[in-house]
Amino acid sequence: MDVDWEAHGWERLADGVGRRRLPGWDATVGLVLGERAVLLYDTGSSLAEGAGLRTRIADLTGGRRVTHIALSHPHFDHVLGTAAFSGAEVFGAVGSDELLGRVRDREALRADAVRHGLDETAATEAVDVLVAPRHVVSGEWTLDLGGRQVLLANVGPGHTGHDLVLLVPGEREVVFCGDLVEESGEPQAGPDAIPSRWPDALDRLLRLGGEDAVYVPGHGAVVDATFVRLQREELATRFSVA
Repeated sequence: MDVDWEAHGWERLADGVGRRRLPGWDATVGLVLGERAVLLYDTGSSLAEGAGLRTRIADLTGGRRVTHIALSHPHFDHVLGTAAFSGAEVFGAVGSDELLGRVRDREALRADAVRHGLDETAATEAVDVLVAPRHVVSGEWTLDLGGRQVLLANVGPGHTGHDLVLLVPGEREVVFCGDLVEESGEPQAGPDAIPSRWPDALDRLLRLGGEDAVYVPGHGAVVDATFVRLQREELATRFSVA
């Protein structure tokens, strides 16, 4: 099942599990290979970035296509590439389907992308064909990828009201955290963050992953449970949460 991740510009995290840090906003995308299915965690910041990922995944896997997508949260740098993966089953935290389907919220997403530096035409093109999740996760959802089961868990709210993490069991569990955890900078709390609930979300994340897991932030280098716990305490102090 394993492939030569590094030769194709990916970081190998475990057998059949890797990630790629995208240019621009340093957002991470995760990839999990099963015998029958391929799961992508987040899709990039534009249709062009999504199409580039599609090509790179095909090159990495000998032509396999992405069959499942899990969206960590509905921010532009994590979702605007989704339409590049035609036919994939898309999962998100409950409520993200409605948010990404509403005209006013899609326009807010486009405006946010432009404000952060995405070309206006690219932002408009991506939002015009934006794919909202078809499957929504309110608690936990186990997916069978063929010879490998993974867990999608709605541990939020925190960074947003719609935070979805991905847990991949193995000799060391790999936990894709989305922007609930950031390593390359201070966690960003925008207008859709729910700071009072964020430390609790990280407590749930740590209970699911455990002490020995590999934790993959939405931005930055891979970290461990100690880092996540420290960031939890920093957020609690920052937002005056017990």
